[in-house]
Amino acid sequence: MHDQTTDGEGGRRLTTRQAAELLGVKPATVYAYVSRGQLTSRRDPVGRGSTFDAAEVEALARRSRREAAAPAGGELAVRTSLTLIEPDRYWFRGVDAVELASRYCYEEVAEWLWTGTLPRGVRFTAPAQALAAARRAVAALPEHSGPVDRLRVATVAAAVADPLRFDLSAEAVLGSARCLIPTLVGALPLLGREPEPDEGPDGAPLAARLWPRLTAQEPDPVALDALDLALALLIDHDLAASTLAVRVAASARANPYAAVSAGLGVLEGPLHGAAGRLAHRTLAEALERGGAAPVVADHLRAGRRVPGLGHRLYEGEDPRATALFARLETLPAAGPALAAAREVVATAARRVGLHANVDLALAVLSVSCGMSSEAGETVFAVARTAGWMAHALEEYQERPLRMRPTGHYQGPPPPQPLP
Repeated sequence: MHDQTTDGEGGRRLTTRQAAELLGVKPATVYAYVSRGQLTSRRDPVGRGSTFDAAEVEALARRSRREAAAPAGGELAVRTSLTLIEPDRYWFRGVDAVELASRYCYEEVAEWLWTGTLPRGVRFTAPAQALAAARRAVAALPEHSGPVDRLRVATVAAAVADPLRFDLSAEAVLGSARCLIPTLVGALPLLGREPEPDEGPDGAPLAARLWPRLTAQEPDPVALDALDLALALLIDHDLAASTLAVRVAASARANPYAAVSAGLGVLEGPLHGAAGRLAHRTLAEALERGGAAPVVADHLRAGRRVPGLGHRLYEGEDPRATALFARLETLPAAGPALAAAREVVATAARRVGLHANVDLALAVLSVSCGMSSEAGETVFAVARTAGWMAHALEEYQERPLRMRPTGHYQGPPPPQPLP
């Protein structure tokens, strides 16, 4: 073994073998810490390979020992650099999320969440083989299949078509993310007209490619802009239930497609992604019955929550709803639905005092643009796929299987006689 060296300023340097011994790992693993940004290396001027700052290695060793000594129940808090939620707003990597979504398109906001950069005009391209496989798989489903059913099947088909899906390096996961999202959109059944050939499905923004899969109406520029805003606003929202499922899957080192599948499974719950469907129906019924009062009364009489109202993380109105309502104000066709949504909020406020959430704003968009009650769920799932990929990227850099809680057994005490 080589002796410790010092750099020009007198700091102690360790060889690769010395760093590995201090960390209790194999020498090759030391370079994995370097690739994850947890250690920095420097070439030895006398040609003995890489050297490492001793203080940095010792600090990493202490942190590793603390994590190893943590209770078997795993971590209740999850380290993340992605989204911060405050009582009246939320942030993506420290930037106001509403301002970001208002100025940049969905793909650009996704890149910000993934990489911390904002490349203008970025477009995601679906690989031909993955798209063909996803379309065949979705086409084989029964007609009554829901949007999340189709997206789950498309995700599996895209995974099978990707031989590199088990590569969990950041570069490979980013490549999968940029390919999977347009594949999911392209696999959904068409209700309207695809973008013109000169625009090209892969040259048009994702919102333009999603639009004809949500409605048969021609895309109004303002409505299309509102759809893009909705996608960008919904990209991530910290550790929602589906995102937690994604991080658990990634903690077990499931490939990114499998992690997204876990998120889609949880998203189908009526208290999560499917909440938009209930808000759409409530709003549509208020328009049909000429007012929100009887609709809200029916929900309260049955002891049900009024869909589209309330969010436990915000003290007032959901900032995502505020931003989307403001954008929809410029869409003439949204006028009646906007008025009905305000009436729902005002009527319910007399009894429950809740504010509008993003599901109600999505319902205004879907009702105004001739979309089905499932459209909000589709928008939510497509948008959130980018956030799930961002969380998977983070989790792959953490200690494997750290999200392993311990069950509190409450059954009969052992040993029990065999039945």
